[in-house]
Amino acid sequence: MQRAYFGTDGVRGPYGGPVINEAFVARIGEAAARWLAGRGVVAGKVLIGRDTRHSGSALMQAVGAGLAAGGARPYALGIVPTPAVSRAVRADGAALGVVITASHNPAQDNGVKFFGPDGSKLTDADEALIESLLGSAGHAPASTVALPGEAVLERYIQAATHLLADGALAGWKIVVDTAHGATTASSPVVLWSLGAEVIGIGDRPDGTNINAGVGSEHPQAMAARVLDSGARMGIAHDGDGDRCVLCDETGGVLDGDEILAVLATHALSKGTLARDTLVVTVQSNLGLDEAVLAAGGRVLRTAVGDRYVAERMREEGAVLGGESSGHIVCLDFGPTGDGLAAALKVASVVLETGRPLSQLRRVMRKFPQRSAALTVREKRRIEVLPALTEAIRALEAGMGSKGRVLVRYSGTEPKLRLLVEGPSDAVVEAGLERLCAAARASLEVL
Repeated sequence: MQRAYFGTDGVRGPYGGPVINEAFVARIGEAAARWLAGRGVVAGKVLIGRDTRHSGSALMQAVGAGLAAGGARPYALGIVPTPAVSRAVRADGAALGVVITASHNPAQDNGVKFFGPDGSKLTDADEALIESLLGSAGHAPASTVALPGEAVLERYIQAATHLLADGALAGWKIVVDTAHGATTASSPVVLWSLGAEVIGIGDRPDGTNINAGVGSEHPQAMAARVLDSGARMGIAHDGDGDRCVLCDETGGVLDGDEILAVLATHALSKGTLARDTLVVTVQSNLGLDEAVLAAGGRVLRTAVGDRYVAERMREEGAVLGGESSGHIVCLDFGPTGDGLAAALKVASVVLETGRPLSQLRRVMRKFPQRSAALTVREKRRIEVLPALTEAIRALEAGMGSKGRVLVRYSGTEPKLRLLVEGPSDAVVEAGLERLCAAARASLEVL
């Protein structure tokens, strides 16, 4: 069943647009409640969190009103990180979790994503069923109950703090960029509780500045502060806290692939990586496969999206997976991507090995990679675009096992994403130019 509104991470778009507005979000909430009722869950408890966007409060009330109209019992948590909502759904026996967020997108965007009773994101099939019920969703009364988000946040902070021993980070100086987002009141508190000196940036949310020049999409400010302050590590989250990128003590930024390489190879060296398996997406660099294979493990790949990673992990009995974007899923801690948990686990490797992050990251040698994102008027099926499919085939044939090509549409934006990875910078640059030219010949690029 095709989905018209849900993408790789919920429903997302500009606030006030045709999808992300109070009326439509209320309809989504009511449809979700009707979906629950169809599964035999009547008057189910639903926890709703949000990030710091100005539009979040109104949308949280709207989705709650829709849920109530559909027979569910919605509870508004206020501003809490996405992984805290995911954990709370499971811990509190809720029927559903909802987060109002557009993740790393700018403040003018917002969105809605759902979590099932086990704290994991809903499947494609579940989202399609919710969409199928939108037509029966009507006008919703405003009746959302406020539940103190502080309790959910405090439990999350306590759980994260227990990932390391008391005082484990004493003597550490850590730069934390919370992207003016939902982790502003959690990640710095956890690190401080563990003994670290915390230098905060991106920690003054005003409803309009989330992700603006800071956070995981803009790690340059974090890296500069690490160098200026002599910090041992830098951590940069996205707006809702389910991802992170890191910075070593020399100012070098580590993306999700490098974080996964550090965690997976260390676990393999101790014999603690479940099923000797790491799960990543098709977006991850081939250098990650090389590093994990050399350490005695195996790498499995999924479609882009941390929920696909988590689904495959559960199928395979794996506990570690993620995306190059910084979504790191540690199933031994929580059922979804968690930027703080990932950062703490990397800090644990530094503590156990006594080696700085700049050395640990050398376990992975990145293959040259270039990417582009073209804004398109219409997402036509790639297989019916002869010029583009021919360019893809030619590049794949030319590189063989020494490279790869990835062409896909964004699940949350009107963009065609192109990636070429290969044996040299010259090869990938020429390949990307060829792909972009073919895409422009095949699609209306804005």
